[in-house]
Amino acid sequence: MSPRSPRRVRCATAVPRSLHYGVAVPSYRVTLAVGALAAGTTPDAVLPEAARLVAELTVVEAKDVQLLRGVPCAVIRYDAPSDEIAEAVAEHTVDGLAGVVEVRSAAVTRRDGARWTPVR
Repeated sequence: MSPRSPRRVRCATAVPRSLHYGVAVPSYRVTLAVGALAAGTTPDAVLPEAARLVAELTVVEAKDVQLLRGVPCAVIRYDAPSDEIAEAVAEHTVDGLAGVVEVRSAAVTRRDGARWTPVR
């Protein structure tokens, strides 16, 4: 008899990420305009650190680096049950990055259908 490779079994109780809070929640994103780096910080360390800070409080859906009007930005998309909590997640992220990078601005947007609506 030849050994079989283990089969992956999908758990019937698996919950989609959008139902992490028990109900469907909207997606938010925080766009952080990145300025000067702290001494010893490499540019490629900023995005993972920002995502780690968001992940301390909620589920990270995606992370990306964008160049908006010539300014480098770290963009983190995440789940949150309300605008207030989404803003708190963004504030936590900005505060946590204080020793790593200068955050020139932070904008929080909520996914409404096909559009991103500013929260603050």
